[in-house]
Amino acid sequence: MLTTPDDYVNQLYPEDEELQLVIEAIREHGMPEVSVAPAYGRLLTLLVQTAGARNILEIGALGGYSGICLCRGLPADGKLTSLELKEEYAALAGIHLEKAGFKDRVEYRIGPAADSLAALKREGRTFDFFFIDADKENYPLYLEYALELANPGALIAGDNCFLRGRTLNSEKNGPSVQAVRRFNEIIATDERLVSTLLPAYDGLILARVK
Repeated sequence: MLTTPDDYVNQLYPEDEELQLVIEAIREHGMPEVSVAPAYGRLLTLLVQTAGARNILEIGALGGYSGICLCRGLPADGKLTSLELKEEYAALAGIHLEKAGFKDRVEYRIGPAADSLAALKREGRTFDFFFIDADKENYPLYLEYALELANPGALIAGDNCFLRGRTLNSEKNGPSVQAVRRFNEIIATDERLVSTLLPAYDGLILARVK
């Protein structure tokens, strides 16, 4: 019996064995099981394709699930740059991207994302698509860097903008909650962006840079 919208959507599509192996490896390595949902992954692929993106910046690699979904939307000459704090996470993600056939199209940068973003800015790098899914307290900082590194028309996707309901709860005011609220508010009001916040997948915010 189908009990949720996610159940209904998931039964429409066959299980993606390649991505399921990523989920299993994440579990076996004791890593946080917080990869994007299958339908969310398909949406990321579709968004990259629709945007015609050639250069993607991912903030937060984990085990490579979202990285595979992003790369699937790239053209043959496209490239993914992925920022990951933990070397062991980036190593596992790299293994999965290689198995998926994207070894030559992904670059991992290890360490605090703020440092990697500053380096990318110094290098004059620019991107067509951004996926922000890392430590929540730095979401506003990551957004500002995304705006500085964006090509005109670039898309920005931000994950977990509801923080499992905490963003909506006025009694919750921890640092992460306040930072994500600020992130949401900036995207909703910044004149450099056209945006929306989807009430799905724990809050998915999408914005296009003018």
